Amino acid sequence: MRNPKDFFKPMAIGAPEPAREIPFRPSRMIHFFDPSNPKMAAKAPSIAAKCDVLLGNLEDAVQADNKIAAREGFIQIAKDNDFGDCQLWTRVNSLDSPWFLDDVTQIVEQVGDKVDVIMIPKVEGPWDIHFVDRLLAQLEARGGVKRPILVHAILETALGVANVEEIAGASPRMQGLSLGPADLAASRRMKTTRVGGGHPGYLVREDPNPDDADAPRATAQQDLWHYTIARMVDACVANGIFAYYGPFGDIRDTVACEDQFRNAFLLGCVGAWSLHPVQIDIAKKVFSPPVDEVLWAKRVIEEMGDGTGAVMIDGKMQDDATYKQCQVMVDLARKLAEKDADLRAAYQF
Repeated sequence: MRNPKDFFKPMAIGAPEPAREIPFRPSRMIHFFDPSNPKMAAKAPSIAAKCDVLLGNLEDAVQADNKIAAREGFIQIAKDNDFGDCQLWTRVNSLDSPWFLDDVTQIVEQVGDKVDVIMIPKVEGPWDIHFVDRLLAQLEARGGVKRPILVHAILETALGVANVEEIAGASPRMQGLSLGPADLAASRRMKTTRVGGGHPGYLVREDPNPDDADAPRATAQQDLWHYTIARMVDACVANGIFAYYGPFGDIRDTVACEDQFRNAFLLGCVGAWSLHPVQIDIAKKVFSPPVDEVLWAKRVIEEMGDGTGAVMIDGKMQDDATYKQCQVMVDLARKLAEKDADLRAAYQF
């Protein structure tokens, strides 16, 4: 085990000093695009204007014969554009793939100072992050990169979930974690072919009517991902990084997409993946606190003063615990309002 005093030392001579904390930046939606697709690549600047994070995808959804074109397309887009306050991320190919090494090497050497985060798929343990950490430090030093490139890991295997706490704390580079429900379902031998969301067979049923055993019994569909999201959120918060819901594959079912995103938001996630422009607005809506709740939270904070004791507001008791809950809501609202003038007006900052 490394000495804690050495944790924040650069892992290569000449590499930038590691970050001591990961500051919050709005990332309500991580919008994926395929850099090998000329139409999608051409739209990247205009899409970035609507997004918190624009991610060039080099992994799944990119055919094997397009992998190099996707990498080269991403590098060119990064060179040609300044996306302002929209973060630029990329998801590279998995560590065991024939493309990973060239993905990371060429991206860091050519556009390392423009890339905020590199997303690593199928992370199974802290050893994967340690490898990426050292490699990035070497490449940053060689390329003269001035700030450390952060790392985001995807939970896509049962082993990764089992090691989620160690993954979250494996490196000062760790920015956050995302749930990868499709690969995780396969890894767990789950019997679903859906990409995220619920399943009509995963339900609970009310007890039978004691007076009529044949009477219809109400059912309620359950959330397949509740346990994993909650565990991921705990691991992230405990290590000062951020949790995200991943993809929702049914683009047409915007209602269920919004429901799934909201479940993740309520559990503590700060954002979700966007696979289609229609999901950008859904994520923006869901991961921005509701206006009425922000205004209520501001009122509680104002009336609570120093946050100690207890007060009654509109017949509801407020104490130290609710004060802290309200601070979470208002802090997030204030940070989002710094970027979004409409939210700033709505939240009355």
